[in-house]
Amino acid sequence: MSSAGAVRMSDEQKNRLHESLRRNLGAQILGALTNPDVIEIMLNPDGTIWFDFLGEGLKFSGVKMQASQAQLVLQDVAAMLGAVVNRDNPIVEGELSLDGSRFEGLAPPVVSAPSFAIRKRASRVFTLDDYVLRKILSDKQVIFLRQMIKASKNILVVGGTGSGKTTLLNALLDEVAKVAPHERMVIIEDTVELQCPIPNLVQMRTSDSMDMTRLLRATMRMRPDRICVGEMRGKEALALLKAWNSGHSGGFATIHADSTTDALSKLDEYVQEAGVPTKMALITRAVHAVVFIEKVEGSREVKELVNVTGYDRESNLPILEFV
Repeated sequence: MSSAGAVRMSDEQKNRLHESLRRNLGAQILGALTNPDVIEIMLNPDGTIWFDFLGEGLKFSGVKMQASQAQLVLQDVAAMLGAVVNRDNPIVEGELSLDGSRFEGLAPPVVSAPSFAIRKRASRVFTLDDYVLRKILSDKQVIFLRQMIKASKNILVVGGTGSGKTTLLNALLDEVAKVAPHERMVIIEDTVELQCPIPNLVQMRTSDSMDMTRLLRATMRMRPDRICVGEMRGKEALALLKAWNSGHSGGFATIHADSTTDALSKLDEYVQEAGVPTKMALITRAVHAVVFIEKVEGSREVKELVNVTGYDRESNLPILEFV
């Protein structure tokens, strides 16, 4: 078979899989995928389908999906990713081929029936003004954040899973586009989720052979003005802190943490993972503000916003001013 024929067969197979995936997802989920107000779609093992709405929280869709149909969804997604899903390989994760959304699927025996979560890429940016209107941020807090962004200060956004870190980060990137549209932004993520309207933009994503630390090193040769990391989980924190401290200030990053102080402690742990002793002095020089956002009764709420003013040498703890 010629290479052209192989390509045609591959395209035909991909089209068939896309058709099968659309059919098995059903009209309700396909509609949610194109609804800019829906940020996440979840199927539970009991067959119920839930939607997470921007600024409103979780709502039951009113429909259910049969386990057999959900299994076909997992099989279609796995096939598009060049994988299989079965009892020995019950987890499917990667980008949904239809629109680039993040897909995480589970099959028995780790769950009683097939389940999945689809985290959509934001199609509508929730601005800082929107946060004020919905009483997620106060006027004083937004003024502070805008001052920090304009002054090219580094901001860490923290919270738990589903707390709204990515959505808030999109709002901060939108603000950069307003106050510094001429600057060059480099964004690094595991899965492409962030929306950045800055014209001079480079977006990178990790792979099996290229981790975040390696991409951060490459970033330094890309002449960035500001650097944004989608989520820090380990020793790449040291590379980012060094970049922020070497003339590339005004960036953002997210981290899983339960408070602003917990986030800075985790950063310290991540730096130590890189084989470097505790470096709270480095952390407090690089991180100028920390925002802790939490999911509360179906919505989101900024629980803490602090200005990092330094650290205490005796206790090796950061000095924080709450906003």
